[in-house]
Amino acid sequence: VQLVESGGGSVQAGGSLTLSCVTPGFTLNYYGIAWFRQAPNKPREGVSCIGSTGGGANFADSVKGRFTTSRDTASKTVYLHMTNLNPDDTAVYSCATTTPVCPQTFASKYFNSWGQGTQVTVFS
Repeated sequence: VQLVESGGGSVQAGGSLTLSCVTPGFTLNYYGIAWFRQAPNKPREGVSCIGSTGGGANFADSVKGRFTTSRDTASKTVYLHMTNLNPDDTAVYSCATTTPVCPQTFASKYFNSWGQGTQVTVFS
């Protein structure tokens, strides 16, 4: 199972970015997809999860109201739309597969295949 993230970059605080997670090797319909991030010297943090049908999305408290997630089954792509970014959002963002209905927590045991990540840097 392969996942490929893209869309990272550098953006000024208050700006927006949209990340993409492409799943070229498998049928997206069967999986929920989550986004995680890891900043230097910090533990990995779950950011969002979207279910296999596009519903049941959940978000970390730190990004609620600023981040949304969507999916396009035809293009096998899941998106993370990030707005009102701040320097605390600087991290490597990765996507991961999970069960069709997103777990209630972002505990690692619920997530299987991972992408290599894409860097997001927010400067003030």
